[in-house]
Amino acid sequence: MEGRPVGCDRFVLMQIPSDLRYSSDHEWAQTTGNVVRVGITDYAQDALGDVVFVDLPKVGAVVAAGGSLGEVESTKSVSEIYAPVAGTVTAINSDLVGAPELINSAPYAGGWICEITVDDVAAVASMLDAEAYQALTNN
Repeated sequence: MEGRPVGCDRFVLMQIPSDLRYSSDHEWAQTTGNVVRVGITDYAQDALGDVVFVDLPKVGAVVAAGGSLGEVESTKSVSEIYAPVAGTVTAINSDLVGAPELINSAPYAGGWICEITVDDVAAVASMLDAEAYQALTNN
């Protein structure tokens, strides 16, 4: 295992898709028109471990940027999910009710949390791009 630190069996590079925006709280945002799909990053799901429960927001809830959207419970801990943008929750990923592990297996696809309709789409542009998020996570 030449070139690896002692005691390190493998190196894992987290997925950081370049077409998404990121918060410093490890949420991602994907914009389609004025709708922002939100989830937690590969980095966050890896730190959490096996996700066993997701407390989803209510459709119709008005959220502030940085406000609570819900919680993710794993075998290691319970973590708050924060809204990366302000707006109204217009959809939730109900698949997570019966399969919370989708957050681990597909954090950027089937593991999305909710969709927020925003008044100010420009707020998403102020979030971290993939390069800045990569620097934040030292990945």
